[in-house]
Amino acid sequence: MKKWLIFIIIAVILIAILDFLFFPWHKETKEEPNISAVNSFEECATKEYPVMESYPRQCKAPDGKTFTEDIGNELEKKDIIVVSTPRPNELIKSPIKISGEARGTWFFEASFPIKLLDGNGNELGTAIAQAKSGWMTTEFVPFEATLEFQSPSTKKGTLVLEKDNPSDLPQNADQLIIPVRF
Repeated sequence: MKKWLIFIIIAVILIAILDFLFFPWHKETKEEPNISAVNSFEECATKEYPVMESYPRQCKAPDGKTFTEDIGNELEKKDIIVVSTPRPNELIKSPIKISGEARGTWFFEASFPIKLLDGNGNELGTAIAQAKSGWMTTEFVPFEATLEFQSPSTKKGTLVLEKDNPSDLPQNADQLIIPVRF
């Protein structure tokens, strides 16, 4: 009797293995979604693929590629200049109020230039940021500016805050780049 029991157990195990390997009806028959190519963070997020709430945000496409949101060079410059408004990729309209704080070394005579470019690099407008307190320091100094600009022909642009450089020496030049939307 023990031999028959062992034979039946082996037969059941063998049938289960063959069934698993050769018969597809036990597998899920879920169709693959139509995955089109994704080439940027914006495309990835628009298609509602998972977006990680990091800074900068990242989106993971089904093909395994990860796309990072363009926030300009904000993180590289955070110890020198910080912009409160507008934030990277913010939707803006004319006139735009720009505010934040920069180290006193970013200013010359309590000011520095700002320009707004469209997606093709064409200048839409300029402004001068003014220090709101004493600028002759190495500490952070609050600033404000209002920039009026022409109607852009592109949906995206770039706000460029330039370190004032009266010497025009390349080693003294610097800029903060902030991507914006119109």
